[in-house]
Amino acid sequence: MSLPDDPRRTLAEDLRLRIADEIVQGTLVPGAALDETELAHRFEVSRTPVREAIRQLAASGLIDTKPHRGAVVARPTEAEIAGMFEAMADLEALCAARAAERMTGSERRALEAVQEELRALVHLGDPHQFLEADERLHDAIHAGAHNDYLADLTRATRARLQPFRHAPAREVGRLAASHGEHERVVVAIVRGDRDGAAAAMRDHVLIVRDDYGVYVAALPAAERPAPAP
Repeated sequence: MSLPDDPRRTLAEDLRLRIADEIVQGTLVPGAALDETELAHRFEVSRTPVREAIRQLAASGLIDTKPHRGAVVARPTEAEIAGMFEAMADLEALCAARAAERMTGSERRALEAVQEELRALVHLGDPHQFLEADERLHDAIHAGAHNDYLADLTRATRARLQPFRHAPAREVGRLAASHGEHERVVVAIVRGDRDGAAAAMRDHVLIVRDDYGVYVAALPAAERPAPAP
């Protein structure tokens, strides 16, 4: 399986994105080993870009690298995941509050356009396309906060939690519920309601956290995050 030829990205970056997508979609589950030779063969590349892609994935926290064990898909503990969701709720809420204060008229209209796209995708019932648009909606809010440092922190936390945020998306009714949660956020931002935007966004993230907890409880014991010590 060769990688797409995108002149804007290096081969290692393309490979990183492909592996990250497999982690997010659950093709590579937490704890799964990443063998450089197997990946190089599968993607028809040398081991050099594979090694660099693994380094980048380790830096983002999606995989762990350990001496004598190689690289494995990260398996955070329950406490670590809970802590990340808590931090993300606060960061996303702050971004939404700042966006309500600072977004320009054109940025607010662009945000509403993404929300309308999400509405259509709910009816289409395609989780993959919905999640792609969901990321663009959150990116628009981060950018609309007009605070690059805050946006970087929030995006890094979202990236670290991505496999766990996306896991419940295929559950029946989750796309429609997510769209409704986004609607409350977007309406508050467009109205300039700082407190309402923050509260709606925090509620949305904590609902995702709770949905993930329900999703995990239904998994076989071997696939669940390690309990807190």
